[in-house]
Amino acid sequence: MMRIWSWLSDPGLVIGGAIAGLVLACAVCAPWLAPYHPNDQDLLYILAPPVWAPDGAAEHLLGTDSLGRDTLSRLIYGARTAMEVAVAASFGAMALGAVLAHLAGYFGGRVDWLISRLVEIWLSFPPVVLSMLLIIGLGVGTDKVILAIVLVDWTRFCRVLRSEVQVVRGQDYVSFARLVGFAHMRVIVREIFPATLPMLITLFSLQMGISVVVEAILSFVAMGVPADVPAWGQMIADARINMFDAPWGLALPILAIFVTVLSFNLFGDGLRRVLDPRHRANGHV
Repeated sequence: MMRIWSWLSDPGLVIGGAIAGLVLACAVCAPWLAPYHPNDQDLLYILAPPVWAPDGAAEHLLGTDSLGRDTLSRLIYGARTAMEVAVAASFGAMALGAVLAHLAGYFGGRVDWLISRLVEIWLSFPPVVLSMLLIIGLGVGTDKVILAIVLVDWTRFCRVLRSEVQVVRGQDYVSFARLVGFAHMRVIVREIFPATLPMLITLFSLQMGISVVVEAILSFVAMGVPADVPAWGQMIADARINMFDAPWGLALPILAIFVTVLSFNLFGDGLRRVLDPRHRANGHV
């Protein structure tokens, strides 16, 4: 009961989790929530304002874009694209980074040196530029965007978790397991991994927000998802041409990105406070 209360007593965790859950629900239920197909065009309502504006129409609650496509429907389907990329890319980056981090932190020596040098070389490239270069080589597509984010952001997990693994490796129970004769893989999986799991969950949540931003940037420069797939970055790119005549077309996808990223950051920071035993011991939760 106290454990549940500690989770509910953290406002960032509750608010961030609620908003993130709402975005994920919109992504999953997009075909049932969206009033129109995202690519359907209504030429009678081109650049229609939102329903609360003087000339707004109830047929399109958040207005339409320059092609008469319903903005609300495209926002909802854009959430599906963003969440698909965020979940898959974050999981892939987490898996690759966590494996290398545990190997480097546990074995140390030449293994640690080799993996650390690889991380340093990879971090010498600006992340967004490296993502664009990978997209140029891989081609446009949702799966290509996911792969590009995985190949770029695994270093974030590896660098942070490596230090955590080194701390856990020095604990007495890990030393005892090694003295008893447990195999290295068993020590990593059974003794070290459970201790680093809270940090891994927190990093995963924060990475989802980063993946949303990267996907939006790539879609904005037409290097992300295909043109017929709704994406928030793509909506921003389309709306900037008419930003003075129809500012809502630009403001709404920007707001969607901001709120989504903020929710994942709040949720991840809340998870860190709740799951980290050092915070609980100091009375922060």
